[in-house]
Amino acid sequence: MTMDPAHGTIGGEEADQRDVQKNNFADMSGTSQPHQEPRRVNNDPRAKQQKGNQPRRDRRDVHGWVVLDKPIGMTSTQAVAVLKRLFNAKRAGHAGTLDPLASGGLPIALGEATKTVPFVMDGRKRYQFTVCWGEERDTDDIEGRVTATSDQRPTREAILALLPRFTGVIQQTPPRYSAIKIHGERAYDLARDGEVVELAPRPVEIHHLTLVDQLDNDRSVFEAECGKGTYVRAIARDMGRILGTFGHICALRRTLVGPFGETDMIPLDQLEALCDRAASGEGSLADALMPVETALDDIPALAVTRADAARLHRGQAVLLRGRDAPTCSGTVYVTVAGRLLALAEVGNGEIIPKRVFNLTGLTASAGRNERN
Repeated sequence: MTMDPAHGTIGGEEADQRDVQKNNFADMSGTSQPHQEPRRVNNDPRAKQQKGNQPRRDRRDVHGWVVLDKPIGMTSTQAVAVLKRLFNAKRAGHAGTLDPLASGGLPIALGEATKTVPFVMDGRKRYQFTVCWGEERDTDDIEGRVTATSDQRPTREAILALLPRFTGVIQQTPPRYSAIKIHGERAYDLARDGEVVELAPRPVEIHHLTLVDQLDNDRSVFEAECGKGTYVRAIARDMGRILGTFGHICALRRTLVGPFGETDMIPLDQLEALCDRAASGEGSLADALMPVETALDDIPALAVTRADAARLHRGQAVLLRGRDAPTCSGTVYVTVAGRLLALAEVGNGEIIPKRVFNLTGLTASAGRNERN
């Protein structure tokens, strides 16, 4: 048995988890249908149709991560539906909502990768965002209704002097239009119904906040790296209030989510082109996938023998003594012959499986196992 540290970093949370109303992007998720032999004129399976004249295809097992460079205007839910359709996957989910007005990294888990979503959601997030000064809006972004205005504009010096107050662990009041629940109801639902929403301040961690550019008197560009539960929209709102000028987000891009950075992102049009090539036999969808264990880069990897792997796969603990005893404790991901097997807890010379992975089906290409 050998121990290898996993590479990469992990940290805090997504900034803007505000659900919004449906926009012009169609939800193309569909649902899988029970198999039955329909009457058809020919034997071409492509002639098999379901509601909406969409081809019926049996969903398949697909396992891995796709980091979509989400376009502006698409909801995170719609993005998941599109990828699920493109891969014809049985299961899919995302690791942290990204608002329709935002672009950038939306990690989407397919198949067994959904078991690793919490590790990504707990990771650090990095955003580049533009604040428009002079107006505060009820949603704290450009989509909302103007609630306060000011003719004052902050100087570069005043902004720079303010930034230290927004780094480290701070108290932040979430936006009224947020996904936080109040007596079982989402805050944004209550706000849309005209109810007064009062949310209590809570501690969040902002690792760094920098002024990237001063576009003009009305707009400033910032970069923030923050932990779980932080709202970038609230940063813009609070800076505007302190500076006496008001402010709201008018542009937002996410550039880091846990272990996934900009080099991992793939635009939707490129992904669709890859799927088209794969359908015609000129490529493989596996080329678009990142391995399931990519989400686990910040925890140790523990290699076990095939005999121990068989026990772990059955959900049984494995006792390791002497030279085989692991030198770490806590959460590890277990591999056998270089293949992901399970998430486990190590302690007192024992490996206790917590999540077992069944990676039968389409997985990432061998080349994707090495990060750039």
